[in-house]
Amino acid sequence: MSVQTLYTAATGMDAMQTKLDVIANNLANINTTGFKKDRANFEDLLYRTEVYPGVQDASQQSTAVGTQVGLGVRISSTQADQRQGTLQQTGRDLDIAIEGSGLLRVLDPGTQAPMYTRAGNLNINADGQLVIGSAQTGRLLDPPIQIPNDAINIVINPNGQVMVRQPGNVELQQQGQIQLSQFVNPDGLLKVGENMYVQTDASGPEQNSEPGQNGVGIIRQQNLEASNVEPVQELIDLITTQRAFELNSQAVQAGDQMMQTISNLRRF
Repeated sequence: MSVQTLYTAATGMDAMQTKLDVIANNLANINTTGFKKDRANFEDLLYRTEVYPGVQDASQQSTAVGTQVGLGVRISSTQADQRQGTLQQTGRDLDIAIEGSGLLRVLDPGTQAPMYTRAGNLNINADGQLVIGSAQTGRLLDPPIQIPNDAINIVINPNGQVMVRQPGNVELQQQGQIQLSQFVNPDGLLKVGENMYVQTDASGPEQNSEPGQNGVGIIRQQNLEASNVEPVQELIDLITTQRAFELNSQAVQAGDQMMQTISNLRRF
């Protein structure tokens, strides 16, 4: 029996280690624009059933309960918290935040495959097109939006219309329209790093709308969405995870001591 204790407690230690990895990633991304924190979900493993509930005993009476011993735990999934992050005013014209559930759609320059992001730190590339800035790759906003070289003012209204003012013109000229994407199951999107998501079978197909329509949200210019990581809650989870890991390690030690006691038994 003590051998099973070792294996069961080991599954607990492994699960707590994975949860600790999730917490560490949340804390590491506390300042990442548009980051959505993750939560580790657990599920129990198979059970060793010694007596099934409802079987008849010697007096032909059905038992009310059975005898089952669990064999441990494992991580069932990691789930993103999709709640809105705080909007932080930056004063920069090309910074936009999404107030709602939508995502910006961009194109990967290598495969031209669509990708999605909540990070709205836009830039203008050498060809005058709006891109999502990255240290590795500049991904074009989709549908593409061209900004004239002589633009002296850029205005992005809540409905996603991108307008510019050029020298000699008093009125703003519309240069493009930002669209937002949403999914039936946003938790099913695959995180690929650089603030990017890609569509999967679990997320369902994308549904594109202009900001302000179909519940995708609106655009807030000169703002960025901060990470929704809550430092206090993460620290509490960090402490409880550490204590749970220690308790499982103590169960391993207790099982080892029981096996040692049994091995030291002598016949007299």
